[in-house]
Amino acid sequence: MPAASHRLVFRKSSYSQGKTQNCVEVADAPGASAVRDSKHPGAGHLQFPATEWRAFLEDLKADRI
Repeated sequence: MPAASHRLVFRKSSYSQGKTQNCVEVADAPGASAVRDSKHPGAGHLQFPATEWRAFLEDLKADRI
C-alpha cells in the first residue's frame, strides 16, 4: 500500500478506449503504480512496483500479451 501521506489519483487507462464499459484506472504512487476496476473503485486496488509495471506495459505495447 502507498504511504498514508500519498493520495492516489486515478485516471482512466489509455488502453480502456472505445464504448466498452470494461475500464481500468491507473494511479501513480512513489515507486509504484496502482490499478483498479473503474466500475468498483471502492473494492480496492492492486499495486505493482514501477519496474514490474514498466515491463508489463512494454509487453503490452509489443503485442506479447
